[in-house]
Parts: sequence; C-alpha cells; structure tokens
Amino acid sequence: MDNRIYFPQTTIPPVTTGKVDSRKPPAAGTFREVLEQKLTGGLKFSQHAQERLKSRHIQLGDEEMQQLQEAVNRARAKGARESLVLMGDLALIVSVKNNTVITAVDGANIRENVFTNIDSAVII
Repeated sequence: MDNRIYFPQTTIPPVTTGKVDSRKPPAAGTFREVLEQKLTGGLKFSQHAQERLKSRHIQLGDEEMQQLQEAVNRARAKGARESLVLMGDLALIVSVKNNTVITAVDGANIRENVFTNIDSAVII
C-alpha cells in the first residue's frame, strides 16, 4: 500500500500591482558601465601621493580628476595593474587594481626620472 500524498506541480505567477519601485531609480548605461562605476568608486590618493602633491604645490581640478579617472578606466579595460599616467608636465603612478594614485611627479622633477614596477602608460 502506498501512503504518499502527491501534489500537482504548478507554478504560481508573481503578483503585480502595476506600481514601480520608486526607492531605486533605474540605472543609466549598460550593465558593464554601471558595474565598473560601482566597483571603481572614486579615485583615491595614498598618503605619499598627497604629500608629494602638497610639497610640489600641485592642485588637480574637477576636469583633471575626470581625465585621470577616465585614463585609469581605459588602463583597467586593457588589463593594467600599475600604470604611469602622463598629464601634461605631471606624471602619476596609479594602482589600477586599487584605484589609488601612489605618487606624483611634476615637470621640474620628471626629467631623468626612472619609473619602475609599471605595466602600462596612459598619455592624456
């Protein structure tokens, strides 16, 4: 004798009320762009880089920061890990993986300087 109870396998459709969830606005752009933006966040500066910028009286405005972030994103897209970013007479070493500026060298100190432990260069 078989005492098992059998239930028919039916799917229950989700309840829709027609309302849109207003807590989260829809993300603009492709999934890849949104993911990269969330993963990268903002560009950070190491303590060493902050000291170099301050001692050499280098200030980066919003436009320069945007250009720098775009350069880092381009380097990331190519698989770079440590990159030299040249912005006019300013050289920045950036850890692409950590999204962090490691050091900065201005035009007066850039000549005859050797940059080591980099795998790419981006010229802006």
